[in-house]
Amino acid sequence: MFSSTSSSSTSSRTSSHSFLDPSALDFDLPPANPPNHITTIHEDSEEEEADYIHIHANQHYYHQEQHPHHHQHHHFPQQQPSPREENLHGSIPIDSYPSTPPNRSAAASPALPSYPSPYYTPPQQSPQHQYQQQTRYQYPRTRSGQANGNGPGPTGLPLYASRTQRMRNGHSSSVDQSGKPVFRGPQPRISSNGIGGLSSGSDSDDDEEYFIGGRGARGIGHRLSSFRSRRGMPWYQSRELKIVGAILFFSLVVRLWKIGYPTSVVFDEVHFGGFASKYIRGRFFMDVHPPLAKMLLALTGFVFGLDPSFDFGEIGKDYLATNVPYVAMRLMCGLMGVAVVPMAYYTIKNSGHSLHASILAAVLVLFENSIVTQSRLILLDSPLIFFTAFTTLAWVNFHNHRKEPFSDDWLIWLFLTGLGLGLAGSVKWVGLFIIATIGTSTLNQLWLLWGDIKVTPRIWMKHFLARAFCLILVPVAVYMFMFEIHFLILGGSGDGDGFMSAPFQMTLGQSLKDSPLVVAYGATITIRHQGTQGGYLHSHPSNYETGSKQQQITLYPHKDTNNEWIIMKRDGSIPDSLEYVKHGDHVRLMHVPTSKKLHSHDQKAPVSENENHFEVSGYGGADYPQGDPNDDWRVEIVGHDGKNPDADKTLHTLRSKFKLVHANMFCDLFSHSVKLPKWAFEQQEVTCMRSAVLPKATWMIESNAYSKYPSNVEMVNYKKPGFLGKFLELNQVMWRTNAGLTDSHPYDSRPSSWFWLRRGISFWGKDQKHIYLIGNWFTWYLSSFSIVLYAAIRVLLVVRDKRGYRDNFRGLREYYELSGGFFFMAWFYHYIPFFLMGRQLFLHHYLPALYFAILLLCVTFDLACRFIPNRYRLGALILVSMIAILVFRARAPLAYGSEWTRSQCEASKILKTWDYDCNQYPEATSTYRRNEEALRQQMGRIVDPPAREQKLHGEDKPHDFLEQLLPHKQVVEQGTKEEPVGVVKEEVKVKEEVKVKEEVKVKEEEEKKEEHDDVVEARPKHVIIEEHIGEGGDDEDVEKEENKGAAAGSGQEEEEGMPKDIEDEYEDVVSGDDEGGEGRVEMEEGAEAE
Repeated sequence: MFSSTSSSSTSSRTSSHSFLDPSALDFDLPPANPPNHITTIHEDSEEEEADYIHIHANQHYYHQEQHPHHHQHHHFPQQQPSPREENLHGSIPIDSYPSTPPNRSAAASPALPSYPSPYYTPPQQSPQHQYQQQTRYQYPRTRSGQANGNGPGPTGLPLYASRTQRMRNGHSSSVDQSGKPVFRGPQPRISSNGIGGLSSGSDSDDDEEYFIGGRGARGIGHRLSSFRSRRGMPWYQSRELKIVGAILFFSLVVRLWKIGYPTSVVFDEVHFGGFASKYIRGRFFMDVHPPLAKMLLALTGFVFGLDPSFDFGEIGKDYLATNVPYVAMRLMCGLMGVAVVPMAYYTIKNSGHSLHASILAAVLVLFENSIVTQSRLILLDSPLIFFTAFTTLAWVNFHNHRKEPFSDDWLIWLFLTGLGLGLAGSVKWVGLFIIATIGTSTLNQLWLLWGDIKVTPRIWMKHFLARAFCLILVPVAVYMFMFEIHFLILGGSGDGDGFMSAPFQMTLGQSLKDSPLVVAYGATITIRHQGTQGGYLHSHPSNYETGSKQQQITLYPHKDTNNEWIIMKRDGSIPDSLEYVKHGDHVRLMHVPTSKKLHSHDQKAPVSENENHFEVSGYGGADYPQGDPNDDWRVEIVGHDGKNPDADKTLHTLRSKFKLVHANMFCDLFSHSVKLPKWAFEQQEVTCMRSAVLPKATWMIESNAYSKYPSNVEMVNYKKPGFLGKFLELNQVMWRTNAGLTDSHPYDSRPSSWFWLRRGISFWGKDQKHIYLIGNWFTWYLSSFSIVLYAAIRVLLVVRDKRGYRDNFRGLREYYELSGGFFFMAWFYHYIPFFLMGRQLFLHHYLPALYFAILLLCVTFDLACRFIPNRYRLGALILVSMIAILVFRARAPLAYGSEWTRSQCEASKILKTWDYDCNQYPEATSTYRRNEEALRQQMGRIVDPPAREQKLHGEDKPHDFLEQLLPHKQVVEQGTKEEPVGVVKEEVKVKEEVKVKEEVKVKEEEEKKEEHDDVVEARPKHVIIEEHIGEGGDDEDVEKEENKGAAAGSGQEEEEGMPKDIEDEYEDVVSGDDEGGEGRVEMEEGAEAE
């Protein structure tokens, strides 16, 4: 990106820096005019009279008024002012230039004058004098203060520099009460004829001494004391602090607003939250990403009391019921997302651009919907963007100290750049793209240094070694150190064992008994595949559902008794004496648990469609011990480890690599990374393939046991690998597994759709709310336009250069190419490689590239607003920022999972390919209130968080004390099953659920009443008379007894007229004992709810 270079030529010429070396990023661009003239642009701004100044620092002009005879020492005549200058200033000579520049509007002076200037004709000087008096950028007094510059000057000097230029050169645009500019940092040396302070023509000897490390390496104490002496006001009163404070405040609000909602697992929290639980348990697992971000999540969960038994098993799984500190884990990612915003501000600011462009960068990153969504969840993209942004900022700051090589600040920022590279690569392998970006810029720097004849080979080697140590060794050490911690934590066996080799598994607590070296007929062996991830030849008592319907033969990654086989002679016999298996022998393999033989025949493989694949099955058994000729296999040893010369002739355990060739079909026992259907437990397919590639048809004997082996037989076992062996193997497995993620996903997308934001990703949906990853289309399309614009202008200018044109645009071309070129290169490296990947990809893979596209957009904004007055520039900033904020706000419910209406959802879609479902939202937001009220009253659901926690835990405190800082509304539905992501159509809502249950209950009561009426009609002679205690009681008892007698006489008729079940229910109703009916209704209601 940036180059520390100087050249020996003293002529003013166009710089030859490439677009990978934006050396101008320290300062606002001065006009690229010849050195001996003075120019001003305009004075329309109320705060800055002009944008740029480029003057000759000859003291002859500064002190002519104080030393009237000073000019007599020079015998080169001074030219008279031009007529235009006479008209503007009368007879005022150039050394008495007025204290205010001529009043020229931006429209009247859109361009800088070329040499000779209409305002000033320089005197002729001797070449020696011209070499000694170097050009400097001078910084004037403010309206109430003294002149300020690199050299002395008279009061009232009409030289005005922009605020950003002053800040870039150690000055602040803020002024104290006396009017003096407030210094903010060390003032670097500035070379002549340069672009942004880096010489494109010649540097002075003084500058060269800084460049090669002569006076640049100052002590830190001197630097701090110098800073304190220059500081004009307390740091807490500076304007920059207020701006950064406001940026941080709004970042905290936007990123962390109601971060505790949803209260259930969202999207890939299933994986990364689950990995945190496995870290706490210490169980080894396999993932395609490096471990840094996952370990940070695990550390956060461990500190805040994560129960490792919670496995984050599925989307929608409730966090509250199991006291998961998910808010703290989300806050860790959220705070990293907060830090990205001020880093974007400082990256543009320290790159030499205006304050307006810096603020715009912060606003666009802050209100980018996709980055907000990713920052609020337990995902890896927020740490990735954080370390990427940190690395970019560190590299910019390193470049800003290029004039002080090997100084403290220079080394610190170079080291921090390397540290950021290592951390970014330790989060995701996408971090390799920022390594490529910085690496390309570094190579360009070293190449330019090598071409500078003022840099000796010894100094060049020091530059090379410093960069090699900080940008190569430091990142590699950081990356490897993260894996060392990873291995120390995950010391136990887990579900990732099957991906690793047997020696690796032995470091996870597994053990393998020593086995005899040679393999004999009759031995019980396990056979391990070498071409994939090391599964075992396996069978189990389940049959194929296709083909021959015989017993399944698969590849299984874990140790199991179903992996054991007995090796037999061709006829199925076992010799009485010890006989060893040799190269070329015909053998049969019998599965120990089922007694089936390894078998193949002319049947199509269960999954593979290729005509060269044939089914492998288990055939025969105890009832058919002789088998058939299709059980025969020939052993062909294809390699060995070289430790024993007999390993290529006699089959050895762990040493010999062999093939099993079918004797009749002439195909090789083969396996590949193809999964069988669910009826085969999704284990790996095993076939017999003709013309198979050797690695996937190669096998090895891992264990070997036989009672007839002599006691002194030579034994072998795996050798446990060290850290380096484990590190290399795990990264190889990660690479293969990552490349194998080719299955389709409902929301995957290709890189060609990212650039135009064609579609997003559905993360979560419940309770008529939805989280959907989609970008801020205004920011997205503007940044994409800036990419296209830069590329188009770059190509156009290259074509014009080929035709002999020299479009320098007074230095703006080089400045834009160098500053914007670095961000364009970073975007290119973070985007184009995805076109080469065949794996499953999603929109969130574009977010690092989007960050650099936004930075390039801000550079474009700064260029477009360079020649307009400050008040118009401020207006443009406000306009662009307000549009970005309004677009963000219109789609914020998709980021926060908040309430929305169907009409608002439909209005937010500007592309038909945005496939979030608007039918899930209600017509009005009042529906949410009614649902919550119905939930509280009819179903006993708890809405208030403290009450919820009291009910769950028996005490009035939240499940995570951080929720007290960021409270959120929690609606918990018991007995509700989460629908899959993307199918968020909750047609039966809480209120409708209650209504249905009430209707069921009413219907049950009506049916009960109808049955009661039917019973009464069927038994008209039965009169039910209850016995009353008191007056008339005896008479009523007599009447009741008479009725009983009548009923007894007509019992036969009644039995025929009323079924038994109705009679039983009738008796329950008569006796008033209807508890059973109520119980049935309650059971039916419970079943309905479930």
